[in-house]
Amino acid sequence: MVNWNRSSLRSRRASEVGAVAALVCIGFSVLFLLLMGSQETTMAQGRATAGWDRVLPLIKVGRLPAVLPDRKDGKVQAIQVLDARNRVVAATRQLVGKPPIATLRSTHGGSVRTQRTLCRPAGLKGCMTVISYKVYSQPGGIWLLNVAVPTVPWYGNSTALFLAIGASVLMTAMVAAGTFRGVGKDLASVNAIRRELAEITATGLDRRVPVPKTEDEIKLLAETENATLDRLECAYQQLQQFTSDASHDLRCPITAMRAHLEEGLMYPDDTDWPRTATAVLAATERLQAIVTDLLTLARLDGSPVCMEATDLAELVGVELDRRPCRVEVIRKLQEGVFTQCDRLRICRLVGNLIDNANRHADTQMTIIVSDEGSMAVLEVADDGAGIAGELREVVFERFTRLEDSRDRDPGGTGLGLAIARQIAEAHHGTLTIEDSLRGARFVLRLPRCDAPLSYQDPAQEGQEAGHERPIGHATGTEAKKRLLNDEGPGRENAL
Repeated sequence: MVNWNRSSLRSRRASEVGAVAALVCIGFSVLFLLLMGSQETTMAQGRATAGWDRVLPLIKVGRLPAVLPDRKDGKVQAIQVLDARNRVVAATRQLVGKPPIATLRSTHGGSVRTQRTLCRPAGLKGCMTVISYKVYSQPGGIWLLNVAVPTVPWYGNSTALFLAIGASVLMTAMVAAGTFRGVGKDLASVNAIRRELAEITATGLDRRVPVPKTEDEIKLLAETENATLDRLECAYQQLQQFTSDASHDLRCPITAMRAHLEEGLMYPDDTDWPRTATAVLAATERLQAIVTDLLTLARLDGSPVCMEATDLAELVGVELDRRPCRVEVIRKLQEGVFTQCDRLRICRLVGNLIDNANRHADTQMTIIVSDEGSMAVLEVADDGAGIAGELREVVFERFTRLEDSRDRDPGGTGLGLAIARQIAEAHHGTLTIEDSLRGARFVLRLPRCDAPLSYQDPAQEGQEAGHERPIGHATGTEAKKRLLNDEGPGRENAL
């Protein structure tokens, strides 16, 4: 079926180009034949005039022979001389003894020359163009000099016609054959790419399609497909690594629960069942946390982002108010920095950063919201041990947990920062770790947007305290309460 499609495409392209070439050739051939016909007609008129010039002097001097001599070039020319009574007084050899081929006496006295096309005139074969010239000052009246030449077709002559047809057919065939060969050559590269793609499976993602040497669109297609295969292979490797890491992290709490339960069943009388239940519950909670984070990642990969203009400082303030912190929190929140975002997901991102800083800080953490040109910036810094430069990208990988993190939070999943970065990238932003004098400093950058029409600068609220606020406008405190009410206890499950 594939081969039929290839040859069908080649045939269609060759037929289409051949048809266009044929139309062009026909157009030029018609013009060429019309030109040849015009030239042949001019030449026929010239031969008729030459016959007139050759015979007229003989009539004038009265030395007209009964049989007119042929042309000097040996070509036979049909000429008749008729007297005033339409009797043949002289003729060329092929018309000797024949009746008049025509008696074209014009009714218009001023016309010296009359021309008609006659088919099978007397004594001649085929269609002839007969030109009659009046000869005056002759005995008995006006004589006629008839000169007959073959009628010239519109295409001139057969040689020109066959030449035009042959050239058109040859040119059309050459163009169609060239197109067929060129398309076949291009399709050979496409077919090689198709065969290679058809053979690539999950166990052979390292294979690549052949790239032709020609600098054309097919080469660009092959390079694009190879780049796509590179991304696919990378994604598949990440999926394998993720599956392996997820299986390992899920197996640990399951193994712990199994060990506690087996020990309790083997020694039921010596087992402290409340203690065993507590250990199993802790393992279950860790298992639930891992599954919840995995579900969040899956939803982030596939669900769309619902954007709305959000005051970043207000959102961060709400998250700080609803989370207990064990260290001092320094807030530097610039109000009026808006960004288009999915509020629930950004809340999850901010919460992960705050929890991470609260976990690793020694005495305090600093939260800063500011603007940098077209970007809204959130900085979350702590005064803990910090993160080494070579590990600043590693910590954003899934299931990555540094030694210090395992000590401070044994029940962590290693997915918090990975989720945070994925949320940032889904909002066309970035989440990085940048230099700081002490501890770790996470910097989130999101594209800024204009404030909504209902927003009023807090600096102006005091000036307008005596005026009635527009309907739909809320102060910063009211907005925070509304944000808390909108989120509710099920915010984590909404991701």
